Order: sequence, then structure tokens, then C-alpha cells
Amino acid sequence: MPELPEVEALAHHLREYAVGRTVARVDVASLQVLKTASPPWTELHGRTVTGAGRYGKYLDMDCDGLHLVVHLARAGWLRWADTMGATPPKPGKGPLALRVHLGPPGEGPGFDLTEAGTKKGLAVWIVSDVRQIPQIVSLGPDALSLTRDALADLLAGRTERLKNALTDQRLISGVGNAYSDEILHTAKLSPYATAGKLADPALDALHAAMQSVLTDAVSRSVGQAAARLKGEKRSGLRVHGRTGMPCPVCGDTVREVSFAEKAFQYCPTCQTGGKPLADRRMSRLLR
Repeated sequence: MPELPEVEALAHHLREYAVGRTVARVDVASLQVLKTASPPWTELHGRTVTGAGRYGKYLDMDCDGLHLVVHLARAGWLRWADTMGATPPKPGKGPLALRVHLGPPGEGPGFDLTEAGTKKGLAVWIVSDVRQIPQIVSLGPDALSLTRDALADLLAGRTERLKNALTDQRLISGVGNAYSDEILHTAKLSPYATAGKLADPALDALHAAMQSVLTDAVSRSVGQAAARLKGEKRSGLRVHGRTGMPCPVCGDTVREVSFAEKAFQYCPTCQTGGKPLADRRMSRLLR
């Protein structure tokens, strides 16, 4: 899933290559992705792209006051091309959900919004004010905007596991499954620690790790072509997605805890005092 660093890099790419261009045409290949009906997508036609930004993991392209807002969900992506095909895509065929032409179709650049897999979560809104989108209104403060004291205030009294708190977009926006694993590993904290019971040194470490991990990832990602961002993300991860491999800090084997639809990774030596965390899925299989 694209998280704060990748979405920031995509916003930067649009600011560099899309701002100043005119939306010539929008092709919708999947009506399912559109979460708003009015104004229609055709209202974007003829508008100039005037800006691009980010709200947590939501990408916003400002078209002279009308916003195209995208949440890429788990398997969505933005694919930029210097020349887009002129033929409108056939609805329901393949991963393509929506195409934006930023110049004459067949001649100018643009981008596709695509989504792999059968479970669809890619979402697109067309609004005059981003505050019309409930999911954005409900976002917590951006992870990179938090001071140490603000983070402490957010976590105070919370009883959920730290891993769950970091990925709750209503509490802290921008951090997902991958970067929460990296932040917790860097801070040497257990994913199962209680969010509201961290001592001051742990809070210090958590805040420093959040800032360093995300800032480093943004620095690596911004300026990369959109097609290279996924690979850049994977190359910078130390524990996430590295189950069974040695921890680059201590050499212990990176372990995994699996749930119904996702998993997280951690290092027992660095994070849990050498004790593997219970994996309920594996426990059921061993009964």
C-alpha cells in the first residue's frame, strides 16, 4: 500500500510534470472507483492543473479549484506516461480504473490510475472542497507534523497495541503497515506494547524513529519516476517484508505475525527482548 512517502513523491511528480497543463479528457474505465457523482468527471475537462498535494495517504490534484482526490488503497497505483493512447479504454477490462489526459489524446502526457487484484479499494473523489470528503475530515495530524509532546498527548490513555495506534489514520495520518514496522524496529519497541503506557525514553525513541524513517523515505522517493517508487520503497525496508531474513542490526531472524489479510514483521532481539510474539494463525494450525 502506498504510504506517506510514496504519496508525497507522487504529489511532487504531479507538481513537476502536471501543473500548468490542461486536462483534455478523463476516461473512466471503472465507475466503481468514483465516490462522487456531482460534479461529474467531465467538469475537469479544460481546466488547468494548478497544484498537487497530500492529506495523509490521499493524493490531491487541484484543477483550478476542482480537486481530483485519490486514495490508492492497498493495490492501487498512478502510472505516468509522456504520451497517452487516444483510444478510450473499454470499461471493466484489466486493472485500469481511470485515465487523465493532460494534453491532446494521443499526443500529450497523462496518467492512469490502476489497481491490481480482485479486491477493489481504489477511490476517487471530484470535489470543489476537500473538506467534503469525510475520510479526509476524520484524519488525524500528519505523522511528519507531530512534535514529541503532541505524539505523547495523542497516545496518552490509549489501550490498543502500539502497532494498531500507529496505523489508525484517525489518530495519526500517513503511516501504514510497512512504515509502522520500520518505525517500531528503529525505535526498538514491541508492536504489542500498549500505546498509552510508554515511558518517556520510549516516547522519545518512537518520535525520533517516526521522523527519521519517514523523512529518509521521503528523501529517497521524491524525484523518482512513479514507476520506480515501489522498488525504492522495498529497497529501503529493514524488517517489513523480510520474514526469515537476518535483521540488518543484530543478525537475528526477522519474524512475522499474520492476520486475516495482512502481516507484520519484527526482530525479536531488537524489539521484544528475544521473545517471539504469538502468531495466532500458526497457533491454530498447530493444535
